[in-house]
Amino acid sequence: MGNATGVEITGPLGERFAEILTEEALSFLAELHRRFDARRLQLLALRKEREAVLQDGGTLGFLPETSDVREGDWRVAEPAPGLEDRRVEITGPTDAKMSINALNSGARVWLADHEDANTPLWENVVQGQLNLRDAVAGTLAYTSPEGKAYRLTDGPRPTIVVRPRGWHLPEKHILVDGQRTSGSLTDFGLYFFHNHLATRPYFYLPKMESHLEARLWNEVFAFAEERFGRPIGTIRATVLIETFPAAFEMEEILYELREHSAGLNAGRWDYMFSVIKKFRTRGRDFLLPDRNSVTMTVPFMRAYTELLVRTCHKRGAHAIGGMAAFIPSRRDAAVNQAAFEKVSADKTREAGDGFDGSWVAHPDLVPLCREIFDGVLRDRPNQLERLREDVDVAAADLLNVAATPGRRTEAGLRGAVSVGVQYLDAWLRGSGAVAINNLMEDAATAEISRSQVWQWLHNGVELDDTGEKVTRELVERLASEELAKLGGDLSAAHDLFMEVAVADEFVDFLTIPAYERMP
Repeated sequence: MGNATGVEITGPLGERFAEILTEEALSFLAELHRRFDARRLQLLALRKEREAVLQDGGTLGFLPETSDVREGDWRVAEPAPGLEDRRVEITGPTDAKMSINALNSGARVWLADHEDANTPLWENVVQGQLNLRDAVAGTLAYTSPEGKAYRLTDGPRPTIVVRPRGWHLPEKHILVDGQRTSGSLTDFGLYFFHNHLATRPYFYLPKMESHLEARLWNEVFAFAEERFGRPIGTIRATVLIETFPAAFEMEEILYELREHSAGLNAGRWDYMFSVIKKFRTRGRDFLLPDRNSVTMTVPFMRAYTELLVRTCHKRGAHAIGGMAAFIPSRRDAAVNQAAFEKVSADKTREAGDGFDGSWVAHPDLVPLCREIFDGVLRDRPNQLERLREDVDVAAADLLNVAATPGRRTEAGLRGAVSVGVQYLDAWLRGSGAVAINNLMEDAATAEISRSQVWQWLHNGVELDDTGEKVTRELVERLASEELAKLGGDLSAAHDLFMEVAVADEFVDFLTIPAYERMP
């Protein structure tokens, strides 16, 4: 293994880890850290300052200081090779089995996830990079403990787009000059270093809250390209618009990344989580009903998705739709039928609204998503020509959370507690993509679950069906009842969930205290 100056590896060295943690790769990570980490920390401090303004009664809006960007005549770079046609994208973590299934799925793009569908267990961080390198080389293979062999099939494979961790997450097993490195820069740096000559390095960028954070990514990309003699624009990035503040800066985010931009994506759970987090103390105008009743067609979500398509196509960028998280059941045809109808309706709406593609979480949903987008796109790779000039979204439309229909019920509260605890139990054991109730859940699910419990508790919500007030005692009782149903020892997950769901102070991201509980 490498011993780059000033770099210390504190995690154990597994089989083949030395192939990833080379001296040259670690030296590159050190360069990234020394050049960019101070700015990253400054931007995280700016998030806190902005949030304090919102807690004190401020609001969000389109930035007056960037009006020249919104009114200017500019476009992002033309779609890069392998990203022209993105009508169906499959997401999943980078363990070997899931990687092979995604690469054999027939999707156009694989979002190789080092973020919400992964956990930053040290083994996952490095083994995921090994799997990605083997996938790029076409040599990835896996044999299960039961002896089942998984191999890459012949024929076209999806374009690989890697999602690194968000700016807020550290990597505690790689220290530079005694400091923890950034999870974002670690995931980006290792993938770029080992694969930039073998494939085009493409990325999905999560959790950003401002165009200034996009500017930092752009600077990182430009530095990496210059450092290794690659043309500007070799790297491309699609940004997930999954925080409330980012929805007001979509044009600015595209502008900052314009030479490296591959478009924007519309999320659901993380966006709802961000709405709650940013306005959690602002009373009933920002209270959401049961999470599963908040669909992409409620007014504030509809405004956000319509504006995203309008913004992207105005600037020549792809607009990618949200996740179909359903997991087909081989034992329950009725469950499948109902779920496929919901997925079909959701993808039909997206294709009709002008999205250029969408996400699925399971290979069995790839044909359904592809068929729906085929019906709209036919032989075109995308629908960038649909400018959606009919869309006119004001800041008030994005902020109109109060118009969301739905009830706040005991079943919704119970479900949030149960799913949150089950997910965290799996997360703490190293699995970030978890099948619960026929849905593929990830960290965003746990975030919306615990933040909704916090919001209802701290705003004195009375449940619509029982009339009972949401209290810590009620949450504890429901948690105990759900734990009894689940069986096993989920005490660590229960304690963590309660820590982030009912504490007086709202924890920004549950993955931060959860990470400290990991080896």
